[in-house]
Amino acid sequence: MGTSTSTGQAVSPQSRGRELARLGKQLWQETASVKTVAAELMSRHPEVPSIQAYRYAAGLSQDQAALRYNEVTGYQTTLGGTTINAWETWARSRGAGSPPTFSSLLVLAEAYGRGPLGMAVEKISPSDLISEAYERLPPEDQLSLKSFSAKEKGSPNSNVGPAFHPIRQTDSPSQSIGPDFNLVAPTVDYGNPEICVFSLPNPHPGNLLDLDWSTFGFGIERLIRQIKNLGRRLEVDICFGVNEAGLVMATFLASAQFSRCPIGYLRCNKVRDSITLDSTSSYPEAGEAPTILICDFEVKHADVVGFIASEIRRRYPGAQLYFAVFGAMTKGSDLEVTSFDDLTGAQIMRAAEFSAVFIAATMSPPGIEPPLELR
Repeated sequence: MGTSTSTGQAVSPQSRGRELARLGKQLWQETASVKTVAAELMSRHPEVPSIQAYRYAAGLSQDQAALRYNEVTGYQTTLGGTTINAWETWARSRGAGSPPTFSSLLVLAEAYGRGPLGMAVEKISPSDLISEAYERLPPEDQLSLKSFSAKEKGSPNSNVGPAFHPIRQTDSPSQSIGPDFNLVAPTVDYGNPEICVFSLPNPHPGNLLDLDWSTFGFGIERLIRQIKNLGRRLEVDICFGVNEAGLVMATFLASAQFSRCPIGYLRCNKVRDSITLDSTSSYPEAGEAPTILICDFEVKHADVVGFIASEIRRRYPGAQLYFAVFGAMTKGSDLEVTSFDDLTGAQIMRAAEFSAVFIAATMSPPGIEPPLELR
């Protein structure tokens, strides 16, 4: 189905694609960088997956992209535009299209790195092309991409154009983190219950684990991936941040994922054994029964989440609440938990009746400290 313009006229997907490819070519002439243009296009059009944004950044139609692909392989392949379409459809929505193989991503990265004129030599990582859909690749291709990315880090950066690092990048943080693992978390009806989580092992047990900025950003990227892989597009009316660290998370998520939706602020004050919300808290206006994402830095034992959920529902009757947390504490010493109920805050999060829960990482007591000691 085509989209509508301000005049009410439907715009076909083909016309929209031609317009975005034209825009991509124009932006490339200004920046000389496919990566920079792709990031800009994804910022303007969050619904466009990475692999499609890179094609637009190279100023190519699907048929032209297929011809460029065959050119890179020395015409040993006879790829058609329908295959390019299948890859982009797969990246855009779960259960449709077909994923590109690791070898295809290598060829495609070189093809798009040549730019609109086919003469550039910009280095593009194949991981950049499927950043939001990485977890849906076959395990073999995920492993190949991880190995390739690790080797890339040891080579000089040959990218042309200005340095640019979009929020969708998949580079690992400088801080040591544990391996990824899948966890089944509460989710929407007919949604994808599996989220890909990483652990945060603490080399100094008994002390707070101080996070650096790259790890913090890596966690936010992980939350974005989980939201994208929910199984349906999540449209949020307000992103609420709990205290300063949660506010930073909400700001990034609102900008990168939710088309710069309004941002709310919940400042919690602990008074004896109870929690109150400070008068400096901010509550954006919203329509009837809004969809709200609450962002918190960590979940431990205290029922801060339940208190906040009740307050939000009181202020926004009929609201549908989602919850994104950076770090969730585990009950045992093993951070790679096999069940959501192995988290200390599992019962608290279930009782809050969130439509879905997103978790970036697991942690051990006493917890983690955000960069610059954000509170």
